[in-house]
Amino acid sequence: MPAGNKKIYFASDFHLGVPDHSSSRNREDRIVRWLDEIKKDASEVFLLGDIFDFWFEYSTVIPKGFIRLQGKLAELTDSGIRVYMFKGNHDMWMFDYFKKELGIEIISDELVIERNSKKFYLHHGDGLGPGDPGYKFLKSFFRSKFCQWMFARLHPNFGLGLAQYWSGKSRIANNVKEQVNDNEQEWLLNYSEELIKKEHFDYLIFGHRHVPLDITLSNSSRYVNLGEWINYNSYAVFDGINLDLNFFESASVPDKMTLN
Repeated sequence: MPAGNKKIYFASDFHLGVPDHSSSRNREDRIVRWLDEIKKDASEVFLLGDIFDFWFEYSTVIPKGFIRLQGKLAELTDSGIRVYMFKGNHDMWMFDYFKKELGIEIISDELVIERNSKKFYLHHGDGLGPGDPGYKFLKSFFRSKFCQWMFARLHPNFGLGLAQYWSGKSRIANNVKEQVNDNEQEWLLNYSEELIKKEHFDYLIFGHRHVPLDITLSNSSRYVNLGEWINYNSYAVFDGINLDLNFFESASVPDKMTLN
């Protein structure tokens, strides 16, 4: 649990690397400013996936760039702040680099934690709930050792170049702003409602959806989506008593953020 006045921070979907080098660098600088601001009172930082729009670790090669973010994260872990990084659908090919070099814990799927008697369910959010069998199959294939071994056989110039081409086709790379749906159409909200029927959680926190949302569920638990950092710069913070969804440096706020 947070010690003294220490806080726990949650963010997701930085999508560094798209849509171009200049805007990605500007976003990276903004993220570093945010990390620099929160380091004074953070005990833990949870980054819930798609931090990079693509990531693959060869045995001796990592994607070029993002060094300012890596340096700041190393500064945080060196100072005793625990940092957790979740695999998203864009950066699922993280292996041991961040653990060995930066002291960051890598989370492959869900993580359940308890802090100050509050129970949290954390997940990037991809592949959950019913439907979308095509993506679920692709996810299981991309996460397979065979697929990772095959991709590692590609020369980094070709492999990473191919991945950057795919990234450029994504909705977030083309700055397509996601819309807030009615509750019955928010699949992660519905997944959360089903989950709390089986086990109590005070907070169910996800990324992936690209819209900042803070919705009270049927049993007074809260479903929180962390949004993304191209349009919103949104993050959540838990002070040991309350969880708040905040926006860094005057980013826009969706009209239906607290839809009930």
